[in-house]
Amino acid sequence: YGCCGFHSPSQNLVNAFKTVGGIPDFDNFNNSNISGASNIKNFSIDPRLLHTVAMDGLPYKYKTDFIFNGLTWPRQPESYGSFMSMKETVRYDSECYQPVNPWKSDSKNRDVLRIDDVILFKAEALIQLNRELEALPLINEIRSRAAQSTGLLVDEAGNPTGNFDIRPYVNGVNINWTKANAFKALRWERRLEMACEGFRAYDLMRWGIMAEEMNSYFNVEKSRRPHLANATFQKGRDEYLPIPKGQIDLSQNLYRQNSGY
Repeated sequence: YGCCGFHSPSQNLVNAFKTVGGIPDFDNFNNSNISGASNIKNFSIDPRLLHTVAMDGLPYKYKTDFIFNGLTWPRQPESYGSFMSMKETVRYDSECYQPVNPWKSDSKNRDVLRIDDVILFKAEALIQLNRELEALPLINEIRSRAAQSTGLLVDEAGNPTGNFDIRPYVNGVNINWTKANAFKALRWERRLEMACEGFRAYDLMRWGIMAEEMNSYFNVEKSRRPHLANATFQKGRDEYLPIPKGQIDLSQNLYRQNSGY
């Protein structure tokens, strides 16, 4: 699409790309905010941030003379933030761009399945089978690829647009590669690698941590985004939407309403 702030990245997601010593800042990533060109170089970051999120004052889609200035038309930045997904928008000069005014412009191209997704699924399966050491090189394969992705992340003068620092996990050096820590690293890797591609909610559901993650997110994000002031997630109800009453009636009560509604 070419408009309207759909699927805008959260501040929490942007902050999750921070690194310390080349690995995610697992415990303190959300204590301060990356906002854009004004402060991005105050942090060490995973370069995938700038392949994923359009940020104020930085080149949009690697076009150094086309600087993103925030979502000021479709959304109020003070309420919703100014970030925009770069994975779901198409550059106006792209050959595959299909303009449909006023807001449905899109590309005919869509990734259905990526090899990164397959590799991370294999790593996750190995971890669940107590073979976490076999998962380590698979996760590092994804991280090594990301480390080599900085060539286009430059400004008009050719200078890097961020302090990029992403390194492999090394058992006993920068992480204790237990099953628990391996699963934590795997979940983080999926979040960053697949960010803004529509997988996050399904991952949280199958891991059984949807309520925990969402309420932790709301507790902090509501102070940053006024529209989340009263947001909460009720475990056992909000994992699923309610079944419309009209459909229950048409089924002659063969359908039963989801719990909590």
